[in-house]
Amino acid sequence: MESNCRIPVACCRPRILLLHALFWGLVSLRVFGAALLSEEKTTGKPVVAPCWLLENFVVLEECNSCTDFNTKTQTVCRETGYVELVNCTKTSRQEYKSCRSALMEDHLFWKFEAAMLALTVVFAVLVVIRQRWLDRLASEKVRRQIESI
Repeated sequence: MESNCRIPVACCRPRILLLHALFWGLVSLRVFGAALLSEEKTTGKPVVAPCWLLENFVVLEECNSCTDFNTKTQTVCRETGYVELVNCTKTSRQEYKSCRSALMEDHLFWKFEAAMLALTVVFAVLVVIRQRWLDRLASEKVRRQIESI
């Protein structure tokens, strides 16, 4: 009587079985570990959305840079380093909101421009070097063809 098993004999070798067990063990550890970590994160205190996300607001103080102390103590200062004081219209609550200052935007723009200029110069030099190399190869090939005549 023949067996209906369609598993190849090579898959039943101890080394292959050990590799499969190790692979699936790591996969399951990764999946269950991620699930456990996400449960631990959700069991903390509930996160309350700031009022300026849920309703209209009026800016009381324009965008100012945070002090070193505020950067370490306030979470809104950590995002950009600048905050503005807003007053929510419905609840009349005053909260700090992270913002991007015009000075910071100007500085980031010029850093970006400098980086793009530097990349342009680097790649232009690379193109010139490669073109000279290819021209030299072509001239050597022509020279060899002429010598072989």
